[in-house]
Amino acid sequence: MKNSKIYPWIVVGLLWFVALLNYMDRQILSTMRPAMALDIKSLESAAIFGNLMAIFLWIYGCMSPIAGILADKINRKWLIISSLFVWSGVTLTMGYATSYEQLYFLRAVMGVSEAIYIPAALSLIADYHSDKTRSLAVGIHMTGLYFGQALGGFGATVASSLSWQNTFIIFGFIGIAYALILSFTLFETTERAQPVKEFQERVPIFKGITVLFGNIAFWVILLYFAVPSLPGWATKNWLPTLFAENLNIPMEKAGPLSTITIAFSSLLGVIFGGIISDKWVQKNIKGRVYTSAIGLALTIPAVILIGYGSTIYAIVGAGLIFGFGFGMFDANNMPILCQFVTSKYRATAYGIMNMVGVFAGAYITNLLGASADKGDLGTDFALLAIIVLMVLIIQLAVLRPKYNEKPV
Repeated sequence: MKNSKIYPWIVVGLLWFVALLNYMDRQILSTMRPAMALDIKSLESAAIFGNLMAIFLWIYGCMSPIAGILADKINRKWLIISSLFVWSGVTLTMGYATSYEQLYFLRAVMGVSEAIYIPAALSLIADYHSDKTRSLAVGIHMTGLYFGQALGGFGATVASSLSWQNTFIIFGFIGIAYALILSFTLFETTERAQPVKEFQERVPIFKGITVLFGNIAFWVILLYFAVPSLPGWATKNWLPTLFAENLNIPMEKAGPLSTITIAFSSLLGVIFGGIISDKWVQKNIKGRVYTSAIGLALTIPAVILIGYGSTIYAIVGAGLIFGFGFGMFDANNMPILCQFVTSKYRATAYGIMNMVGVFAGAYITNLLGASADKGDLGTDFALLAIIVLMVLIIQLAVLRPKYNEKPV
């Protein structure tokens, strides 16, 4: 099966479901606080519950560069399977938790295990696909994350029928079972499937970091990834509130409306952006850069309209435009990275990018929380368009790829 012409797409399909589980397992906690608080009284405090969400992000962010180094160092198949097995085991174990301290520890462990997945998965997909299909392959994989995030929102619905404990246990068991399936169906690329000692000699542990930070293009890519993460995370965490405030509708309506709007449009954006990028780069070496830039440019008016819009047509329309543009941007981050970074260091590079993006998300979430308390959430959200425009100009001026794929 590994030598089949369609196996690169089988890899995308196999990892799509892992991506879904990755986001679903981390999101289900956020919806089940009322049910869990009946048994664990300390969770009645929003601040204490927020600590469970925060520890995951901080551990996830700190672990991401290490995860990238590991993915450039060892067999990615077993790294992915181990990651899935551990976070699914954590999810299952949360069903047996009886205290806040237990949940806090488990969320920290989940941050470590989930961080390992993304750099390994994206570098594996990038290696299996040539420049003719790489953006589309990455884009399809990203839709798994979107679906997982959306499905995670139904955790409370499942918990209302089965209890929050059984919800964690069932979701965790599904992941463990799928990890066993992957052990027989997922394979490392032929080039990387070699003895550990030989591979260690080929990729020194910290050489990748030195090489990356000596490359001015990587600094620009890092900036280009981090800045859009500000409105990206702001949208994930504050869009329901903005929908509720600007449209004067209850949160139970604003939440699903905002989530569905972004998920649907992002799904279209990654597919469209992947197809266009793969075709454009065959004719113009900057095709991926231009495709990503167009997507990011679409988010600029969308962010302004989301912040200041007052009608359902304006707000929902802006949400659709933002999701579509951000999807185009999302589908091309790893493919653009491949044009400037060799395959030996791609996972390390994406791990660093992931860390910066998560920390940017944590920062903007706290900042906009303060804005919401002052009644300035919409205005400050709209101001994010300015820094996105600035980094877009820098990206177009500086990123000048010479290859469709950086040679080793």
